[in-house]
Amino acid sequence: MKDTIIIGGGPAGMSAAIYLRRFRKDVTVIMKDCGALGKTEVVENYYGFNTIGGCELVKNGIEQAKKLGVEIIEDEVINLSFDGNYVVKTSNNEYISKTVLLATGSNRSKLRVKGFEEYVGSGISFCAICDGFFYKNKKIAIIGNGKYMEEELNVLKQYTNDILIFTNDTKIEVDVDFPVINSLIVELQGNEKLEKIITKDNEYFVDGIFVAMGTASASDFATKMGAEVSGNKIVVNAEHQTNIPGLYAAGDCIGGLLQISKAVSDGAVAATSINKYLRSLS
Repeated sequence: MKDTIIIGGGPAGMSAAIYLRRFRKDVTVIMKDCGALGKTEVVENYYGFNTIGGCELVKNGIEQAKKLGVEIIEDEVINLSFDGNYVVKTSNNEYISKTVLLATGSNRSKLRVKGFEEYVGSGISFCAICDGFFYKNKKIAIIGNGKYMEEELNVLKQYTNDILIFTNDTKIEVDVDFPVINSLIVELQGNEKLEKIITKDNEYFVDGIFVAMGTASASDFATKMGAEVSGNKIVVNAEHQTNIPGLYAAGDCIGGLLQISKAVSDGAVAATSINKYLRSLS
C-alpha cells in the first residue's frame, strides 16, 4: 500500500511528490500526459528561467522526482473510491493508498452547444455515482467515447437499460452493448428540464444526460467522493485538505491564480499537510 497517490503530474502534483519523497514517504504519481503546461510553447515568467518550454519544464520535474525514487505511472485514472483505504482505478490497474492528492488541473469538458449551460443541474449531470439513482428505469444519454465514459456507463446501467451513447462526431474507443449515435450534437431543448437532444441528423427524447467526455477531472473525482465542490473548483482548507479525511487537492483544480508558481506552492503545502496527516495515522 502506498502512503500517497498523486493524480496528475504537473507542477502541483510533482512538487508535492518531491516534498513527500523527501519526507521519506512511499509516493506514486499517476499521469496521462504533460497536461495544459505541456501545450504551452514558451514559459517566460517562472523563477530561474528566462524562457523554457512548458513540456520541458514538466519533464524536468518528472526526472527530479524519479531521482528521488518517486514512482511515475503513465496511465489514465478512471475512478476513485474508498473502502477503508483509497482505491485508484486506472485503465490498466488498481492501486491502494492511505491518502490521495488531486492535481489534474481544471479541465472539465463542456458541450459547446446551444442549451448546455441552461440545463446543467436540470437534466445534465457529470457524476453517475452521484445522480444515477434519480434516473432509475428512465431513458438517459451518456456523452463520451473512451475509458472514462465506459466507467460511468457501468454505473448507469445498474439503474436503467434504456441508454443511448453519443460520441459527438468522434470514433468510439471502447466496446459497448448500447446504441451508439456518432452524429454531431447541435442543440439541447426542454422546458424547465432537459427533454431532447438534437443532432445534425435526428432528434432524441431523453430524461437526462451524463457528460463523460475526455478524461475525468479532479473535480469529477472530488464529487464522486462527496468532497465539497464550488462550480468546478474543489474546496480545500488552508492545508489543502478537502472535507474528506485523507483527500487533498492542489493547483488549478482549487482555483485562484492559475500560474505555475502558485501550483508549485500548492504542492509543497499539500505535501507538508499530507505528511502531518500520515504521521497521525501511525
